[in-house]
Amino acid sequence: MDSLLSDAENIADNFRSYLNHFSTNVIDILEKFDFDKEITKLDNNGILYNVIQEFCSKKAYMGLDAISAVDMGYIFEELVRKFSESYDEQAGAHFTARDIIYLMAELLVAPRKTNMKNEGITATMYDMAMGTSQMLDCLSEKLHEIDPDANLTEFGQELNEQTFAIAKANMLIKGGDADNMKHGNTLSNDMFEGFTFDYIISNPPFGIEWKNEKAKVEEEHKKGEYGRFGAGLLAIGDSQQLFVLNGVAKLKDNGRMAIIQNGSPLFKGDAGSGESNIRGYLLENDWLEAIVQIPNDMFYNTGIATYIWIVTKDKSADRVGKVQLIDASKCSVKRRKPLGNKRNEFDENCIALITKAYKAFANDTYADGDLVVESKVKENEDFKFRKVQVEFPSEKASEDKKAKPEKDTEIIPWKEDVKAYMEKNVLPFQPKAKINEKQTKIGYEIPFTREFYKYIPLEPSENIFAKLKDLEAKETELMNKILGS
Repeated sequence: MDSLLSDAENIADNFRSYLNHFSTNVIDILEKFDFDKEITKLDNNGILYNVIQEFCSKKAYMGLDAISAVDMGYIFEELVRKFSESYDEQAGAHFTARDIIYLMAELLVAPRKTNMKNEGITATMYDMAMGTSQMLDCLSEKLHEIDPDANLTEFGQELNEQTFAIAKANMLIKGGDADNMKHGNTLSNDMFEGFTFDYIISNPPFGIEWKNEKAKVEEEHKKGEYGRFGAGLLAIGDSQQLFVLNGVAKLKDNGRMAIIQNGSPLFKGDAGSGESNIRGYLLENDWLEAIVQIPNDMFYNTGIATYIWIVTKDKSADRVGKVQLIDASKCSVKRRKPLGNKRNEFDENCIALITKAYKAFANDTYADGDLVVESKVKENEDFKFRKVQVEFPSEKASEDKKAKPEKDTEIIPWKEDVKAYMEKNVLPFQPKAKINEKQTKIGYEIPFTREFYKYIPLEPSENIFAKLKDLEAKETELMNKILGS
């Protein structure tokens, strides 16, 4: 770059020539950033020479003899973090705060930590909506804490061109295989067809339509068990459960996945719908291990309730047939300074307490000062139900023999005997009611909020009236003082 300064008149053309002699991976990154336009802009404003001069100065030297590859990786991560945080509302589109990722990573490795320390780690990792690849970085960091000599291979796919370019640059700087970072739409253009991974960690978009991917997604769905989306299709307005299915399809038989979702995948969709069938697919195969509700206001661009789903095809014996629900909504600390909508964060104590509750796998409450975490262990069938159609003669039946029967529906928990349910809840009010067996549908719902709901009795009316009388008396006293009477 020093030689560029000797020909100020042609610095833009010479700089382009310099860049074009890098590897195809580097050129791909520069193209994704539209860097040629930046060169034109700097040149037209007469400052390209000054910028290159700054990079040629002694203070900007970044040779390997001055900065190690590892340190360069840390520098790059810090730049990405500052870049992401500076955009506040937009940041959530491609950046998940590290405190959340560290919790996800801890939950992924918690059951195997001891074995990992004793046996060492060789693992593949995948993020299907990787943004700038910080989730892969944090998981890699966690695994290297356990085994400094861990042999890790990272894979990721990202739709946004610029965030993909950052992820690819990050991989180059770390000395990994940049070809494992793929650009494209995960739902319609799977760049890792046939691949399976040891660990999957991801925060796919919430509430994003999949109409542009509709043809490809439906094509995959028609493949049934041989396609990624055979378990069910969703309403066109929200694609997040499709990412769950993509992850499940790419888990090894002993693989583990941590994926962030909002509340709708817990309950959205009636019995027989794609949403319900996807929940059933996870539950019937016994792949859903745990769901953790994290506090509100944890992300830069949204304050809504979010959940970490832990999915595995290799549950421990004590977890078989069960799902652990963990309410960690009251386990965070306030940030000194909010970043966009992010007002809360996890510190080490928060992560330790949530992990403690997860590992205990019990119906219990855990506390550390003001931090509180509650855990409940449920059976898979607790989330399964029958939606039955109940028919009974209409009021006009005595006058018109062709009159169609009245219809109603009943939601019957799977564990409850249908006959006993009818005798208790229907027949006392409609003695001639019958179930139309052909219309019965099986559904699945995870009523997370209801499981942790605590009834707070209303204040007795006499207490309320007493308070009102007290306020009235104070008001009278105050007005007398003001008016001097």
